[in-house]
Amino acid sequence: MKEIIGRKIGMTQVYGEDGTMYAVSVIEVLPNVVTQKKTLEKDGYEAIQIGYEDKKESRLNKCEKGIFAKANVTAKANLFELKGDEMNKFEVGNEIKADLFQVNDIVDVIGTSKGRGYAGVIKRWGHTIGPKGHGSGYHRGQGSFANNGRCNNRVIPGKKMSGHMGNQQATVLNQIIVGVSVEKNYILISGGVPGPKKGLVKIRSAVKTNKNPVKVQTLIDRTPKAEEVAAN
Repeated sequence: MKEIIGRKIGMTQVYGEDGTMYAVSVIEVLPNVVTQKKTLEKDGYEAIQIGYEDKKESRLNKCEKGIFAKANVTAKANLFELKGDEMNKFEVGNEIKADLFQVNDIVDVIGTSKGRGYAGVIKRWGHTIGPKGHGSGYHRGQGSFANNGRCNNRVIPGKKMSGHMGNQQATVLNQIIVGVSVEKNYILISGGVPGPKKGLVKIRSAVKTNKNPVKVQTLIDRTPKAEEVAAN
């Protein structure tokens, strides 16, 4: 399994050479710098710790300064742990770049969903709205709290109620890598991914088999040539 950290920039559309249009999410993938390796002997599990995006050293606390000084790397704003057999080959100080994944790879994308604030059960859980006429006094309520005579001293855990909606970890499965650029530090992923613009996401190898994967056509390169730029 492979994993990498990136930042969601937004959505756009690109075209294959056969005219197929792909709606894609643009993920900025700056180099993930390995700052520490977790081992079975010392930590009880295997993983690598990576730093993402630079940060002023003056804004670090003493613990963070120690991590980056020991790894001999520049200060980073975010630290994550990445797991997988293919990740253990990286050593402290190595950079993991966008070319870790290739076009047509099937991946899962993990992010934090948009927060929707306090929401009722109609919006949060999709409950059916009550009658709006004929004298009904029940419209958008939470419904009965009865539990069939069991544990009548309390509400059974798991009851779907109003409350804080969103702002939770969400995973989208079996997305296709449409484009990769190491020079421009981006990965294009088909469809939408969790979270708001500029939200951090984790891209990993798909954990569930996609029986009928769609093959992405070679994309049209719309970058203007040097002669065209000079002519304008």
